[in-house]
This record gives sequence, C-alpha cells and structure tokens, in this order.
Amino acid sequence: MPRYLALIYSPAEMEGADVSEEEWNEVFEEYTAFDKEAQAAGVVKSGAALHDSNTATTVEVKGGKNGEVVFTDGPFAETKEVLGGFYMLECDDLDEALKWAQKIPGAWHGKVEVRPVMEFDT
Repeated sequence: MPRYLALIYSPAEMEGADVSEEEWNEVFEEYTAFDKEAQAAGVVKSGAALHDSNTATTVEVKGGKNGEVVFTDGPFAETKEVLGGFYMLECDDLDEALKWAQKIPGAWHGKVEVRPVMEFDT
C-alpha cells in the first residue's frame, strides 16, 4: 500500500512563543483525537513531534563525498514556517492521504505538506 509523509508546519513566529497551559492542552487534545481516529483506521504507521528548529544541526559536506564536513547550529534556512512534526500515512491513494491530512490539527494552525514516499524494490 502506498505511503505518504505528512509534514506539519507552523508559522515561524509561533515557535517558542509563550503558550498558556490551557492552549497547550487544547492542541494536545486535538492531536490525541486525530491519533486515535487514524490509528483505529490503520492509516498512521508512525509519527513524531520535533523540538524547536533552534535545536537542529545542519550537516553539509562541501566538495562532495570526501569533502570538508561543516556542522551548523540551527535549521538549513530562515523560513516563514518551521517543521514541527510528521506522520507516516499508509493510504490507498493520494486522495485518501489528503483526506487524512486535512484532519491533522497542524492543517488548522499552519500547513500540512503531503508527499508520496518512494518505494524501492529490494
């Protein structure tokens, strides 16, 4: 069955913002409800929330495979949106994956990008 990665983005200005415990609990409950529904349907195969982008480390190998390795604190690029988490969905087709993606709370608070996963015969 085809797999689709649902990447959850939120506005960059929201990252690290002061959020009340009540607001945090509301969002957490929204995600919990989605998780339960998607798990029961057998659609979600995995998923995770990510720490803020300022905890990222970017790795670059300049000059190709044997080139100079450079580590940079933070994300690769300054953006208007930050990646906050993901779900790996297993659906019959893209239309079904998009129906599930619109139920992800991140789609209501930011955006959810859906990409087909390349499958390789091994």
